[in-house]
Amino acid sequence: MAQSSAVEVLESIHVSPPPDSVPTTSLPLVYFDLPWFNCCHIQRLFVYECPHPTLHFMETTLPVLKRSLSLTLQRFFPYAANIMCPQPPGKPYIQYKEGDFVNFTVAESAANFNHVIANYPRPIKLLHPFVAKLPPARVTDDGIRVLPIIAFQVTVFPNSGICIGSTYCHVVGDGKSFMNFMRSWASVCRSGGDSTCLENSLPLINRDVIKDPRGLELGFLKLYWQWMSSSSESSSPNHDVAADKVRATFVLDRAHAERLKHLVTAQCRNGVDSEQLHVSTFVVTCAMIWVCLIKSKESAANKLSHDDDDELNYFILTFDCRNRLEFPVPPAYFGNCLSGCFVDVKKSELVGENGIVLAAKAIGSKIKELERNILGGLEHCKSSAAEKIFSRCATTIAGSPKFQVYDTDFGWGRPCKVELTHIDYDGAISLADSRDGQGGIEVSLALNKNQMDAFVTFFEQSLRLL
Repeated sequence: MAQSSAVEVLESIHVSPPPDSVPTTSLPLVYFDLPWFNCCHIQRLFVYECPHPTLHFMETTLPVLKRSLSLTLQRFFPYAANIMCPQPPGKPYIQYKEGDFVNFTVAESAANFNHVIANYPRPIKLLHPFVAKLPPARVTDDGIRVLPIIAFQVTVFPNSGICIGSTYCHVVGDGKSFMNFMRSWASVCRSGGDSTCLENSLPLINRDVIKDPRGLELGFLKLYWQWMSSSSESSSPNHDVAADKVRATFVLDRAHAERLKHLVTAQCRNGVDSEQLHVSTFVVTCAMIWVCLIKSKESAANKLSHDDDDELNYFILTFDCRNRLEFPVPPAYFGNCLSGCFVDVKKSELVGENGIVLAAKAIGSKIKELERNILGGLEHCKSSAAEKIFSRCATTIAGSPKFQVYDTDFGWGRPCKVELTHIDYDGAISLADSRDGQGGIEVSLALNKNQMDAFVTFFEQSLRLL
């Protein structure tokens, strides 16, 4: 009989920065932050091997974990704050005041640890009990909606492992900001609670470095006001999923990625725009996964008609802008600093013989185009054309191999698995560096079982051709 993945809650507390360590502070939200009000909460799991019983964890590991979190929140205090959302035409902002906290839950699970960290397809609900629950929004007497920002759940698998689950609101910061926080927390924990190790990795919490030379703020404020008018404090993301949906992780190792890059480069070498082609491990991975995804969708649907062969399929990319803008933004900037672009290719070209090459060429060309006009991608994100693309279930990317999530060591060694569980609901593809540290890329996705079976077939076929 299958083992249950349900958890038993052992402790539920609030963790704040040390008393009187952070003054009352308000931070404005800039135009890079505002688009993310419509985004689902980001849910990430870091899973570690830990061959100790629960009592050992509670008495030895947990006190240091909580203390180090408190000390790290002192430096990254926006995560302990709240997002204040006034009614239109007010502007949203982040507010921290003494006593603000993050929810921190400790739980125990009897689930099969090896099954939890496996790459093969598993029901998506297997991981859901380990996801931290963010408290609901509330409304103040003067009508301001208050959004909590982050919550954590630590789940112990007795004599097997530990899972640190986080759920956070993207509005406060992007993945680079979050991973800077997680690595900082891990460093303090690894040092036994000594926060002096953070002196060389402090975040820059200053929104004044973000300039608005193109006047983008008003357009994104209008989108925020629409979001405020169409949602309510009691509304929550729709987490209904198909009963047969599964998630799996696929690895494109460095050797396969290099062969794929050579294949794409060789087939495009004689093109008139070959000098403009951007071919990287990221590009060819995205191309291969996109093609396998479209083929698996067609196969699972048993489509025999070619009426929609000319239909455009979209692939949405986001990029860190910190080193690409016309004004300087330091790498340690805390907040959102992302732009994006839409790649479109006809379905018939994606599923054709040279689908991966054509997809890589399209993705690489868009990246080159975006590098020349980084804020132009952000402008396009609020256009009416973008709304149509988003409504067509375009393929999107979550995470990045550049985050180096497997370097997050709390003192128990590298994670044995890192997962983004919100892709179960929004259909995104999760990308990460590979756990072996050898330069490959891990790709995780959640699909209905029939489509996942087809995806596995197309993915393995693609690897054999390299």
